[in-house]
Amino acid sequence: MASGTGNANMNAVRETMDVLLEISRLLNTGLDMESLSICVRLCEQGINPEALSSVIKELRKASDSLKASENCTN
Repeated sequence: MASGTGNANMNAVRETMDVLLEISRLLNTGLDMESLSICVRLCEQGINPEALSSVIKELRKASDSLKASENCTN
């Protein structure tokens, strides 16, 4: 019986992640399933979601700047 409960929990987690991914896509967050999963786990461990969002935005800006500077030097 415990195995059936484990399967039900896994299905619920999978469905929840699918819904979160769809919401993420509708909001154009640019997060893939792996990135979204990491963000969810961090929030579950107590990370402030707004702070996490700010860090992601800053990392994207830095990444875009690096890409732009690489394109200028090529």
